[in-house]
Amino acid sequence: MRVVVAPDKFAGTLSAVEAAAAIQAGWLDIAPEDTLELCPMSDGGPGFLDAIEAAVGGERLVVDVPGPLGDDVVADVLLVGTTAYIESAMACGLHLLNADEPDPVGASSAGIADLLVTAHSHGATTVVVGVGGTACTDAGVPMLERLRELTGADDALADQHLLSGVEILVATDVDNPLLGHDGAAAVFAPQKGANPGQVRLLEDRLRTAAAASSIDPHTPGAGAGGGLGHGLFRLGGVRVSGVDTCATALELPSRIATADLVITGEGSLDHQSLRGKVVSGVARVAQAKARPVVVLAGRSLLGRQQASAAGIDEVHTLVDAAGSQEAAMSAPFDTLMAVAASTARAWHDGT
Repeated sequence: MRVVVAPDKFAGTLSAVEAAAAIQAGWLDIAPEDTLELCPMSDGGPGFLDAIEAAVGGERLVVDVPGPLGDDVVADVLLVGTTAYIESAMACGLHLLNADEPDPVGASSAGIADLLVTAHSHGATTVVVGVGGTACTDAGVPMLERLRELTGADDALADQHLLSGVEILVATDVDNPLLGHDGAAAVFAPQKGANPGQVRLLEDRLRTAAAASSIDPHTPGAGAGGGLGHGLFRLGGVRVSGVDTCATALELPSRIATADLVITGEGSLDHQSLRGKVVSGVARVAQAKARPVVVLAGRSLLGRQQASAAGIDEVHTLVDAAGSQEAAMSAPFDTLMAVAASTARAWHDGT
């Protein structure tokens, strides 16, 4: 049996590379004669550069940038010919903050400007910005302000001319708008530690940013990365699917076309998984090639009918295998190995 293994990260526990390795180890323990092709994936959030680099190589440029709270952090630009790849979470990711001390109001996207300038100064004519996993909800305004500072641009210069001659592709993991009940503040700010009062404050901030821009705040993807999508659109950016960008780089459709089974996965399988995330993207490719899809997830909040409608044939969770979320998270690699092993046994035994 030939199996394509294309998981996302299991947020807070395993990177996509680690998840793929755990699945491989568990599966081959039961079926050592099978061929597993590992394709760690990303939807534009954390792990985006690792996934792209594994597929196409390139040169890593290491840059010191202002982190989400202004302290210096190290981030990378991946240069592949005249195309540069940026992972916004490296500069303003939620993982850069102390989990016990979130700062959803103070967190800033400013450091992304340094990455854009680095890409431009190294001859990139196309910059692909992976958007996801950010700590900020600021519509990319601090990024734009710092970009003006770094480039010495006159305040009268239109945003779209700040990086003249560079095509910006905004690789988002979601299609949410900037404002409203599906917007950046309402949907994502609580995940970044915002209380109801802070959500209202952040919504007001986003409305102010929208009023100062010609970009329609309802544009799909404008709310990605706490509104970073909107800020990048102001620079002339065009939205692309983060997972499709990664799938193309990995040549995932051709790999899946010759597979007997596709395995994907993530930490929490829920309704957001079906809005541009890795699992739905991989399932869509597999469905087009008429290949079965198994999802191995930390937990699942989807019903069988929802999963089936998304092209998912089976779902197996670490929580069910371990008995509790705490137990699953205490040993995620081993638990994922065990779930992969039991899935391999079922597929080979027909049980």
